[in-house]
Amino acid sequence: MTAFTRLLTSDEDGELRTTGPTEAICAFLRNPRPMSVDLVVRNCTVVTPAGRAPDSGLAVEGGRIVALGEPDCLPDGDRVLDAGGNVLVPGIVDCHIHNREPGLEYKEDWESATRAAAAGGVTTVVGMPNTDPVIDRPDNLELKYERGEATAHVDFQSYVVVTSENLELIPDLDAAGALGYKIFLGSTVGDVPPPNDGEIIAAMERIRETGKRLGFHEENGEIIDHYTERFQTEGKNDPIDHSHSRPVIAEREAVERMITFAEETGVKIHMYHVSSGSAAEAVSRGKARGVDVTAETCPHYLWFTEDVMREKGNPARIQPPIRDAEERAKLWDVGIDDGVIDCIATDHAPHTPEEKKVDDPFGNTWDAISGFVGLETEIPVMLTFVDEGRLTLEEWVHRHSTRPAQVWGMYPQKGSLQVGTDADFTIVDPDHEWTLEDADALHSKNCVTPFEGETFTGKAVATVVRGEVVYEDGEVVGEPGYGTRVDVDADPV
Repeated sequence: MTAFTRLLTSDEDGELRTTGPTEAICAFLRNPRPMSVDLVVRNCTVVTPAGRAPDSGLAVEGGRIVALGEPDCLPDGDRVLDAGGNVLVPGIVDCHIHNREPGLEYKEDWESATRAAAAGGVTTVVGMPNTDPVIDRPDNLELKYERGEATAHVDFQSYVVVTSENLELIPDLDAAGALGYKIFLGSTVGDVPPPNDGEIIAAMERIRETGKRLGFHEENGEIIDHYTERFQTEGKNDPIDHSHSRPVIAEREAVERMITFAEETGVKIHMYHVSSGSAAEAVSRGKARGVDVTAETCPHYLWFTEDVMREKGNPARIQPPIRDAEERAKLWDVGIDDGVIDCIATDHAPHTPEEKKVDDPFGNTWDAISGFVGLETEIPVMLTFVDEGRLTLEEWVHRHSTRPAQVWGMYPQKGSLQVGTDADFTIVDPDHEWTLEDADALHSKNCVTPFEGETFTGKAVATVVRGEVVYEDGEVVGEPGYGTRVDVDADPV
């Protein structure tokens, strides 16, 4: 059976089922559609988690996929996009970015973040709630949505934060359309205070009733505060000292504690930006006990070791920090090879060069801020790993598109290439070798990244959102405001 026979189409009542290419085009012909559709993509290898189909393409009408198959099975198109023999995958879903709007637009906003997303091959992003004001009540969530609808280039959603002050608003935030919930357990940008453990359990019980998922910035704040104060007193001010002030035990303990609470309450939980193999092992133990816990890691944790702090300094400062070689190897072994990590996301977090101390990269690290951009390097990093044989194209697509959409209730509208779903897809050249020589060429407002100077194999060459080409030939061609809020399913796959 070819890979294509495992791709999906839909029958007349909308039920999804597996078909082969002939059945897919027959399903297209059974329905009354124009002889020419809006967009046809030809000359590509289609890749989904189920497999790959060389010399294939797809057809789009009204923003939805209406057919996919071999060239002879496709209708004519008002526009034909020649993929040049490259690889077409379901649109990449980045379920963890900081777009900074509202309130911190000097760092980034919806327009600039989603412009970077389009240029990076990302079709859907999810914004974090530590803005100004924080997204902790329905009015603030609606403000974030309104700003996105006005200026976003790609589709979007948002999390809401849970604190001691808004436990009673959890049902209202659900009704307002929040994708999911987040609790910051340790200190982070914005200094959003965590609830105490009793309040966390109470929040879990309420969130369980919504059917949505609760995610965590999983670092034990008391451990971090202890080491930070101690290191500052001792005059340990180097960038590597910031990393060591947030040790692996702070992450692992937080993961294990939240899994224990979730086991008691029955809520679905998620661990953002897992940085260490030890934390991945804790997630694995939770999964083995039957807890509905999912997890993501970021390209920088798989690419770098903590030596980057000695080589590039404060521009590589992030929370949780990049770990040593042993923890990175364990993250690969347990998180990727054993399948514990569900999603790849960036924690895209722009700051100004002054805030990142670019002009003094090895200066007092306590005067610097954590976070850097990632939307335009995530696909190149992951495709480089594919080129090196660390994972397959199918495994990459599963973690970077399909599984994030499933975890956060956006599947199959996002993260699939099924007939009848949103025509979101990314075309990549997996063989293109290049070096990020100048980070300022990126599309964010502020572009500090430790990936400057790194060499990759692979790059996004076209990005399509609901049938509209928003990036091609090295240019963002989509209009601000085309992106729209994604509807969510409270009972995700």
